[in-house]
Amino acid sequence: MLETLLAAYADPASAPVRAPLVHTLGFDAPRAALLGAGFQPRRLVAPRLAATPRADAVMGQAAMGHRGKCLLEALLAWDDAPLLMTAADGDQAQIFAALRELGRQGEPVPKAMHFLDLLHQNRAGSHAYNAARLAQMEAWLASLSGAAPMVEAATWLPRQTRLLDALGEARRRGKISGSHALAVIGASAILHPLDYNSALEELLTELASAPSITAKRLFITGTPHEGHELYQAIEAEDWLIVGEDQAWGQPFAHGPVPPRIDMDSGRRIAAAASACGAEAILHLAIGGDEAAPWQEAAIHRALPEGMGFTSIRCNALPDESFARKLRGEAEPPRPPKQTRPAPPKGEKRSRKSLESVASFNAYQRAWFTGLREQVAKGSPFAMVNANAPQEILRAMDIPFVVNQWWASIVAAKQQSGRYAGLLRNHHYPANVEAYSAQGIAAAMDEDAENAPWGGLPKPDFLHAVATSEPTARLFAEWAQVTGAQSYVYEKSNDPRPDLYGDWWARLPDGWEEALEAERIDLMTAELREVIAQIEARTGKSFDEARFRAVMELVNEQEDYYRRTRDLIARTIPAPIGIVDSMPATMVPQWHRGTVWARDAAKAFYEEVQARVDAGLAACPQERTRLMWVGRGLWSEMGFYQKWEESHGAVFVWSMYLALAADGYIRNIDGKNALRALASRCITMGDELRMPTWAGPWYVHEAQTHAIDGVVALADADPFVVRALRAAGFPVLELAADNFSREGEDGLAIEAAITGFIESLPERPRA
Repeated sequence: MLETLLAAYADPASAPVRAPLVHTLGFDAPRAALLGAGFQPRRLVAPRLAATPRADAVMGQAAMGHRGKCLLEALLAWDDAPLLMTAADGDQAQIFAALRELGRQGEPVPKAMHFLDLLHQNRAGSHAYNAARLAQMEAWLASLSGAAPMVEAATWLPRQTRLLDALGEARRRGKISGSHALAVIGASAILHPLDYNSALEELLTELASAPSITAKRLFITGTPHEGHELYQAIEAEDWLIVGEDQAWGQPFAHGPVPPRIDMDSGRRIAAAASACGAEAILHLAIGGDEAAPWQEAAIHRALPEGMGFTSIRCNALPDESFARKLRGEAEPPRPPKQTRPAPPKGEKRSRKSLESVASFNAYQRAWFTGLREQVAKGSPFAMVNANAPQEILRAMDIPFVVNQWWASIVAAKQQSGRYAGLLRNHHYPANVEAYSAQGIAAAMDEDAENAPWGGLPKPDFLHAVATSEPTARLFAEWAQVTGAQSYVYEKSNDPRPDLYGDWWARLPDGWEEALEAERIDLMTAELREVIAQIEARTGKSFDEARFRAVMELVNEQEDYYRRTRDLIARTIPAPIGIVDSMPATMVPQWHRGTVWARDAAKAFYEEVQARVDAGLAACPQERTRLMWVGRGLWSEMGFYQKWEESHGAVFVWSMYLALAADGYIRNIDGKNALRALASRCITMGDELRMPTWAGPWYVHEAQTHAIDGVVALADADPFVVRALRAAGFPVLELAADNFSREGEDGLAIEAAITGFIESLPERPRA
């Protein structure tokens, strides 16, 4: 019977079928609902492909791991049963958006596909959101033919859970290997429960009389395992895997999956390992998984005395490096690193053109000093990610710092290397979400002399939106380190199969109609939760009138940015470059909702208008207009001016001013201001990186700014690059990061940009 179950796991296509198939992609697919509707769910996992040529062509150099590209490669040729895809991980949401955009462009994609955007927080808003999405899934299932509802299905999975619990007990007694147990559990998502349950019952009978396996006992955690190859390699080294905390293992029998924001993950894992009688815990981050490494520190804290712990970053398939790490052997010495010549020294500081921006740095310093004084006197303090709804804090007079601004200060003060060391010393990854992790490092910084701007106060509140896989765990750890109250807003995804491409024209006034009510409802409910938490902890009260005034100030501020953006777009030569527009936008954006920020945006607009009226230009000999796609190089702003004198090339566009102009304004006349804020929050990031939304916007901006060429950083969305090229704009892609620039070949990057500028055709300036 074990061989039967292993065969189903190894070759799902050969497994028996009792009902119409629906393939599921995601460990949180609602099998009970599918079975009840008369379908047989069968899991789809990433195929083991050596090469992914079509996915590579689609995704370019985007930050998608090999697993994601293998899935995309398979789905680009999918012509099988209906497919239900969930948002179980960031890859799957990205793959769905990519397929939707490819379909919009007329390319072949899976015909019967549904995206189920399930959330996993134990919150009333999340439960209501899931109910709405499950109802939509049921309507999709009803549109498929060939299935009849099955009332008796309600008994199948509870019985399966009891049998899988018995399997867990058998493996703890050494009756079955961990690799075999993982395959048996995985087969439950492949076979129909009527076939699976009878097979597992028979297997359990066989195992009762099987001899016990004697080996060192190990507990696995980290990235979900879609295959059992790593388990087999581990057990070949005389280990017995007696349990795990990963979604495709023993926890799968009990669903739903543990929440992404899990403050007790370390204690839960340590307790489960102890209950299994494990001698050690092995934490695996597979295939570039950026969320898993943020779990390691929590496990270290909870580790029982005498229990071993090892963490390994590896590929989905074992190799020699994995085997060496398992055995604790040192890696063979690498060839000496070639020293790269530094760019020629010269004027590193950028040349600023605007007087209105000259006072910003002084204002920012005075503001931060005042903030530190406020906190020292007992004021509550918050740290927020740039895309979190800061207006709530503003309206309740809670001083806060934007996490990404702090990261830019760390970089500008040349402290990133020291902060990376602090993270590593406390079992945190230094190279995963580094741009967002500097606040945790600051909490461990005891070097007052070198702490940027005197150091970051200890926060009482931490707010972020779960826009990336590591964000939730990063903020959970930050809360552990500081004792702050953390709230990570859900990141919902738009599951509609068709999307419009002109969001910048629709959202300012038509946000209620352009966005799904389910997503706005969810974020509004979460905003109310955050308000209640702040009120309970601080004794402050939320004032609706004060909040509306903040929202109106934000609208006024962003309208000035819109006017400024339009001035720059239509004026040749450009009155300013992004060396001026980036700080002129971002510093007031960190203070949006204040009179100072509104007035700063107004002064910025008026000075740019005066430069236009006077015929002043960033580069009077302008011959080439460039677009910068990606985050800014805040530590070296002078970089953008290196080609002005030699080539007349001006970087006139960055996302900072453009997104301020188009992404923030929400008309609240006669409308609910809290829902308006929710509508802005749920789209933050989509405008920059979601296929269908982002590409047309960048093309529109490139066209209105008379762009000659585009320079894109490594974090650029591949569909943005694709759309720009399709619209006739040459694009240079740089394999560079805006924050972690260690090992970067500066000379090679500058040479690439120089060659790119020289290759651009001259365009008429009419």
